[in-house]
Amino acid sequence: MRVEHHHSSTHPLLPPTTEDDRIARLRLLRSRRVGIATYHRLIAEHGSAAAALNALPEIARAAGLDRYEAATERAALAEMRAGAHARARLIFQGEAAYPARLADLSDAPPFLWAVGDIAALARPMVALVGARNASSLGTRMARALAQDLGAAGYVVVSGLARGVDAAAHAGSIATGTVAVLAGGVDVLYPQENARLAEDIPAAGGVRLSEHPPGLQPQARHFPARNRIVSGLAEAVVVVEAAAKSGSLITARAALDQGREVLAVPGHPFDARAGGCNMLIRDGARLVRGAADVLEAIGPGPDPVGQGDLPLDAVPCAAHEARGARTGPETSQAKPGHRIASRVSTSRMQAGAVPDGAQTTHQRDGGGKSHALATRPDTVEGAAAGDAATQGGGATCGKTENLTENGERGADRREDAVGPSGQAPRRARSVARRTTTPTGTSADARRDQSARGEEARTLSETAALHARILDRLGPSPLAEDQLIRDLGQPSGTVAPALTDLELDGRIRRQPGGLLALAP
Repeated sequence: MRVEHHHSSTHPLLPPTTEDDRIARLRLLRSRRVGIATYHRLIAEHGSAAAALNALPEIARAAGLDRYEAATERAALAEMRAGAHARARLIFQGEAAYPARLADLSDAPPFLWAVGDIAALARPMVALVGARNASSLGTRMARALAQDLGAAGYVVVSGLARGVDAAAHAGSIATGTVAVLAGGVDVLYPQENARLAEDIPAAGGVRLSEHPPGLQPQARHFPARNRIVSGLAEAVVVVEAAAKSGSLITARAALDQGREVLAVPGHPFDARAGGCNMLIRDGARLVRGAADVLEAIGPGPDPVGQGDLPLDAVPCAAHEARGARTGPETSQAKPGHRIASRVSTSRMQAGAVPDGAQTTHQRDGGGKSHALATRPDTVEGAAAGDAATQGGGATCGKTENLTENGERGADRREDAVGPSGQAPRRARSVARRTTTPTGTSADARRDQSARGEEARTLSETAALHARILDRLGPSPLAEDQLIRDLGQPSGTVAPALTDLELDGRIRRQPGGLLALAP
């Protein structure tokens, strides 16, 4: 009797070793009717992606599909060129840069396109998700959580949607954030978050996508995107979500993946909080602030750039004088105090130190916290120290940042966003800011201009939505015909159709047809 040995389809694949193997794997997954499970099974059965591609036509014929053709090498090379044009890197499962937590999933993407500093993918992450039409309290909560979790050393991951997602990215852009896109890594959707999406890689974060560059997102892509958001994270925090929200899809995916699920409670009469309240009723941990999240998942690593050096390594006259009055400096504290200090001081840093200035804190013998401005050897570092001194805090005139990670972390803070989460500001704007004769700073004028552009964009988008709904009815209409009737480029109409489909106002039908939702 002959015994046939088959490779297990669940055995982790080795990373590709040649460029031909990378192209073959790309072709295999992009081939028609080949999903992630089929991709792994074919490689396991045939030993390589190239062999699986050769066997695909015969496999399709046995399944009743005649004239089946796999994705061509030309198409794969075109995708590689598009990725290079977008300055994206293709990361295969099994490579060192591939996120370890994501690789453990049974439906992990075989490869990802990444734009930005992929070192962020190796750090521990927490996902913040919530409603697109979030309330002002919801966005404030998302921003505060993101800032405090970033101060505790966690990277914040979300989906770059409007509302809670955008607030989470804006709040953590200085400490590290990962945006998972539903379309191509170079397709910045929604348009009002385009500037934020561009700022994330510049600030040391990452944009990720499992789809080919240039792909416009559709409603069916978002649930698959959500599994990556939860798969990257140690925990998922739902900030604000209705009872029938896409954020609950992320929460369910997190539970299936064995992740911790937490939720911010809301008023029972607020429909936007219905989903969060349901999660808490069903056992999710209630979140009042970042301290509750850290209690559930444990303290994070040291904040980026702070390292493990003693904070009183380089004394200064101000601290020596205060130490003489209050007692000797101490560098030891209980772990719980360190967690609370990281969370409680993050907002104080935002108010007392200019954006982008790196700070650390230590307690003196009297229990008071002192801000130590790092990198003061530069002009802007001295300006940050002056600003903090005027605010009532004693600052060191010289605090060295000796670790390699610390230098890299400080450099990543050169790009930051303002309180609105839209207009990027340089960390060194304190030294470079110019003032007009009327007293209005150049940064403020740029912020006002950005808000005006955003308002015009939202107004134009609303008008386009109305035109689309006016032309659609219960009877299906071809999408290309609708685009011709509107007289707008397809690149403008496609995101609007995605908006309306996500809102449940239109539905897609086979054959590229569209109709109003019943």
